[in-house]
Amino acid sequence: MSRNGRPGPGRLLVVDDNKVNRLLLARGLQEQGHTVTFAENGREALEVMRRQVFDLVLLDILMPELDGYQVLEQLTTDPDLRDIPVIVVSAMDELDSVVKCIEMGAEDYLSKPLNPVLLKARIGACLEKKWLRDQQRELIRKFATSEVADELLATGFSLGGKFVEATAMFSDIRSFTTIAESQSPEDTIELLNTYYTLMFDAISGQGGVVNQMVGDGLMAIFGAPAPNPDHAECAVRAAREMVELVDLFNLDQAAQNKVQIQIGVGIASGRVIAGYTGTQNRATYTCVGDTVNLAARLEAHTKVAGQPILVDENTHGQMSEAIKVEDLGPVQIKGKKDPVRVFAIPIAHLSPQA
Repeated sequence: MSRNGRPGPGRLLVVDDNKVNRLLLARGLQEQGHTVTFAENGREALEVMRRQVFDLVLLDILMPELDGYQVLEQLTTDPDLRDIPVIVVSAMDELDSVVKCIEMGAEDYLSKPLNPVLLKARIGACLEKKWLRDQQRELIRKFATSEVADELLATGFSLGGKFVEATAMFSDIRSFTTIAESQSPEDTIELLNTYYTLMFDAISGQGGVVNQMVGDGLMAIFGAPAPNPDHAECAVRAAREMVELVDLFNLDQAAQNKVQIQIGVGIASGRVIAGYTGTQNRATYTCVGDTVNLAARLEAHTKVAGQPILVDENTHGQMSEAIKVEDLGPVQIKGKKDPVRVFAIPIAHLSPQA
């Protein structure tokens, strides 16, 4: 659809039960450079739209199987199809019909017989809007995780949050300040980029979302914004893979006589407040609450416990028996009035501790 950064000819679907109307309309559209596909009724149109990608639909109202109103109704409830612009092209020129179609999501309404100049202008305007929406989607997906981008595109943006059951994870590189002081800035940035590449792969592979990165530390959420009934076990499996990937990375670092790293991971499960915080001009998707705070405290306690992965009792209770754990018993965690029962996830390291 794009040509020189702007919309050009598009992929159009013409939906009309009258074959003569379809062919005559298509001839003019093809002369303008558009690619045209036909559907004889509303049901066939929906089937075709679920198989192919279109930039615009020209939709008749009076058709067998499903009429134009029913097609519009189904388009608005289908997250994969609702952003396709629709121009209703009908012999029905009553005001009530026009209003109904616009209220149901149609971009425009043209009455037959069609004025070719007006039709061309309306198609151009719709393709321009579609191109701008596609550009917006591209930008959102560049600056947000796919899960957050999907939620933004589906529900829109608004500050605020809601209670959800989820698992929070915090991870950082042990003694990172010392490492950074011992090498060049270029090597430090390269180390961080490699570290984040490995961590993101492990976390996203288990359905988690990294929503904060500060220096060598990261925060990830499992179970939000997309619900996941297995969020606790997914977080633990991701943490194990994170440590295993770091061990493999260290083997390569040792072979090159470069610095090796170790990480600590804290995980806690429970009710959190998930949503967008900040201002209307600058915001981020995050989770807050006691569960999140506990995960951060557990990550800090990995240094004291000498274990790479620590989880709370709620997380342990949702894990399968296939994952081995070591019960560390009640532990007094900074910021908590009462001791917290903590469990370690043992890892057989491939390389010695740095």
